Amino acid sequence: MLPLTQINKIVDSIFSLTQKRDNNCIVILRGDLASGKTTFVKHFVKKLGLDDEVTSPTFSLQSIYSNRVFHYDVYNKSLQEFISLGLLEEFEKEGIHFVEWGDEKLEELLKSYGFEVFVLNIKKEDDKRQYTINE
Repeated sequence: MLPLTQINKIVDSIFSLTQKRDNNCIVILRGDLASGKTTFVKHFVKKLGLDDEVTSPTFSLQSIYSNRVFHYDVYNKSLQEFISLGLLEEFEKEGIHFVEWGDEKLEELLKSYGFEVFVLNIKKEDDKRQYTINE
């Protein structure tokens, strides 16, 4: 469990994993509402030294930061809807892709296409978070 003031510890861990994948991978972010998925992406973008304003792409479905970080929110979107919107092709763009609310079906589909995928699970407990990385 980490207090929110220590989020950079997990940011550093994910940063290291993305570096090992030449900054070309997909990170699926899972956690309850307000668990800190977008907050994590904000801190990650800041670690990269980017000045982009990071907001939740809930209504736009996708935000792009400095043409190298892609941020998706698929809350209430089925896998079929995601595919029909053409978002699957977006993963072919070189960069780090963060997907909030991506489920196991999306994870398996992406892996079957040969994408480097790992999952960051975030569990909220008061002002602390438990982070679990599944590679």
